[in-house]
Amino acid sequence: MISVKAERFRLAEVFTIARGSRTEAQVLTVELARGGHRGWGECVPYARYGETLESVTAQIEGLAGDISRADLQQALPAGAARNAVDCALWDLEAKAAGRRVWELAGLQAPGPEITAFTLSLDTPENMRAAAARNAHRPLLKIKLGTPEDMPRLEAVRAGAPAARIIVDANEGWSAEVYADLAPHLLRLGVEMVEQPLPAGADEMLAEIARPLPVCADESCHDRASLPGLKGKYDMVNIKLDKTGGLTEALALKAAAQAAGYQVMVGCMVGSSLAMAPAVLVAQGVAVTDLDGPLLLAEDRDNALQFDAQGVHPPLAALWG
Repeated sequence: MISVKAERFRLAEVFTIARGSRTEAQVLTVELARGGHRGWGECVPYARYGETLESVTAQIEGLAGDISRADLQQALPAGAARNAVDCALWDLEAKAAGRRVWELAGLQAPGPEITAFTLSLDTPENMRAAAARNAHRPLLKIKLGTPEDMPRLEAVRAGAPAARIIVDANEGWSAEVYADLAPHLLRLGVEMVEQPLPAGADEMLAEIARPLPVCADESCHDRASLPGLKGKYDMVNIKLDKTGGLTEALALKAAAQAAGYQVMVGCMVGSSLAMAPAVLVAQGVAVTDLDGPLLLAEDRDNALQFDAQGVHPPLAALWG
C-alpha cells in the first residue's frame, strides 16, 4: 500500500533565492506498507520543473501498491514523485532484510561529510551579518543571480574571511555578466560557481573561459543529461528530487565520475528524511550541500546529526 501526505516544516528564517522567498518547507511524505514493514521517503515538488504538491501527489497515487524499484524507474520520469517512492522502497527493503541500505546497495559504510551552509539572498549588510554568524562553518554557499551581486559577495567575504565559498547563480546571469564577474570570484577565493546561465541557454559556457569550476544544476537531472554537458561544465549537482531517487542518483554519480566530472550532492529545502539517502550518495564527493535541516525551525524525529565533522549518516530509526 502506498500513501502520501503533504507536510510543512517552518524555516528558522526567511530563505530567499533569485526566484523568490519562502518561510516554510513544503514536502510530500510517502509511506509504503508491505509484509509488516513500513518504508518512508520524502520529496520536494519544485515549480521550476513544473511540479506542484497536487501533481506529484497524483503521480504517486497512480502507482500500483506492489510496484518494484525496477518497475518504478519506467513507471515515472525522473523527478520528485519517483524520488519519494524510490527512497521509500529502499527503506522498506532494508527493514525487510534487517540490513542497512548502504549494504544492500553494495556501498562502503558511510561516514560524516562536511556540508555547505547556504546564505540566502539579502542586502549586502544582512548577508555580511549572516556570514559573520556562520563564519565558523568551513564551507558557505551564497545565493546570487541578480545585477547587484558583487556588493553581496564582497560583504560575505568580509563577514567570513576564512571560510571556503561557493556561489549559486540559479540561472540568473548572462554569459557577459559571468565573464565580467569571474575574475572577481577568483579574487575573493570562490571555489566553484553553480549554474551561472539558464539551462537550455548555456552553450556559451563552451566558448568562454572557465577560470573556476562550473557546476551543472538545472542542466543536469539524470544520466540522460550528461551528453549535453560536455565542454560546458566541470561538475554536476546530483539532487535526488531531480534524479528521481537514490537508484538513479547512484547510477548518475558513477556515470558522471567515469566521464570525468566532479560531483556535488545537493538538496531542496526539506527535512532530515529527504537528506538521509543523499548522505549515501555524498560519500567522497567534491562538494556536499545537504544543509536543508539546518535551515529548519523544526525537523523529523531521529533527525540527522550535524557537527564539526559534517552531516552524519542517518540512524536506522529515521531511514535506511
